[in-house]
Amino acid sequence: MSAVLAVEHLSVNYGGLLAVDDVSIEVAAGTVHSLIGPNGAGKTTIIDALSGFVAAATGRIVLDGRPVEMLPAHGRARAGLVRTFQSIELFDDLDLRENLLVAAAPSRWWSPVVDAVVPSRARRGLDVEFALDALGLSGLGDARPGELSHGQRRLAGVARALAARPRVVLLDEPAAGLDADETAALGAVLRGLPERGIGVLLVDHDMTLVLDVSDTVTVVDFGRVIACGPPDTVRRDPAVVAAYLGGAT
Repeated sequence: MSAVLAVEHLSVNYGGLLAVDDVSIEVAAGTVHSLIGPNGAGKTTIIDALSGFVAAATGRIVLDGRPVEMLPAHGRARAGLVRTFQSIELFDDLDLRENLLVAAAPSRWWSPVVDAVVPSRARRGLDVEFALDALGLSGLGDARPGELSHGQRRLAGVARALAARPRVVLLDEPAAGLDADETAALGAVLRGLPERGIGVLLVDHDMTLVLDVSDTVTVVDFGRVIACGPPDTVRRDPAVVAAYLGGAT
């Protein structure tokens, strides 16, 4: 399968610290690719660099065949590379549907053509309904954030990213704080995203979730890739066992 997102030789420096060291990752179209590693391994820094929130020292970021590393964060989002954040920041005075409408697909070069057929606000409304349906939140569109459970708020954070109709969504710890049932519900959602034409790069510490939903797993330690492959292969890699999984096999 062709890569919808190709990251080539990415490096990030913080002062004299090399936080990400020559990392290359490919997210194939129609797949979930997970990025795991110990605390401080550089996972969130990679997400920050891909989404344009920190500057990379070196590397190419190619989305659908188009280099995007020179674009600012909002330019990458408009190109179709969208992320979530570990913190859930929703507008408490807006209902869920209105929260997603704020984030719905920004204007792109083809928008005037689409707007000639479907007016912009109507199109954004369709994007919101698409995101609510994808996350199983269609019945909660009128609810305010304070009326949602923690798990539903987590799903709302993912839905907000999907409302932008991304080609690839970068998920940073979406299962943080979820119980087993909520994590299972999230896993079902993640497995369905590729069927909706969305590539996924997932960062999460929940190994059950990662091994269950991923087509490919990349493992980083001290900012470098130490393993990459199918979940069953990666989880038995001696370097991964030593760095991240302890004695588990």
